Amino acid sequence: MSARDNILNKLKQADAYPMAEPDTEGYYQRNGVTWDSDISRLKHWAAAMRAVKTEIFWVTEETWPQVMCQVAREKGLGNMLLPLQTAHGQKAQQALAAAGIEPLGFEREIDVWKNEFFADVHAGFTASKCGIARTGTIMLQSSPEEPRSLSLVPPVHFCLFDAAKMYDEFHHALESEQPAEQGMPTNVILVSGPSKTADIQLTLAYGAHGPRDLVVLALLPDHISPADLEDKA
Repeated sequence: MSARDNILNKLKQADAYPMAEPDTEGYYQRNGVTWDSDISRLKHWAAAMRAVKTEIFWVTEETWPQVMCQVAREKGLGNMLLPLQTAHGQKAQQALAAAGIEPLGFEREIDVWKNEFFADVHAGFTASKCGIARTGTIMLQSSPEEPRSLSLVPPVHFCLFDAAKMYDEFHHALESEQPAEQGMPTNVILVSGPSKTADIQLTLAYGAHGPRDLVVLALLPDHISPADLEDKA
């Protein structure tokens, strides 16, 4: 008897039975957090992300390039790596060049400039797929235009997030975005804050395994203004 047959026979003798499919929809109906408006949901999302040192700026389609450049100057950044094959990457390129910050692109094979990539790139810029309100999360999807290293390697990560694509729960995001049905990407990345660890003497340190700073440019829908999201005294 082969090892495979031996294992299968033991499983048959164990009188095992298939597990029922989990009632995910019922769980979220019973336990899911709901909000009475888009504004309260965005406030919850922002509070959760800011609690772990994420910087969030409320922007519009017209203002996000200027806000990005202003934050980059305040952080003393000299360059930024961009997805130049995308429309938002090209828009960022124009704004950075006008602000005197060097725009960079993946124009060479990574093996040719790997040392420069890890040592000399100050920041990376990506878009996001969607957001998850309950956990305070943005979802990124890797692609040839926006590889995983673009958000992982540079010490500062700028992310353009369309706040109209906000879901209550991770389950709802997967149901709506359907990454598997649309061709599963190499990586689906869930980001709630900058990289951090407390492995050494329980001392919290940022930037150990990725960016030390996460800057989210949250692109607001037309019916919401930045003033709507400010806590009233």
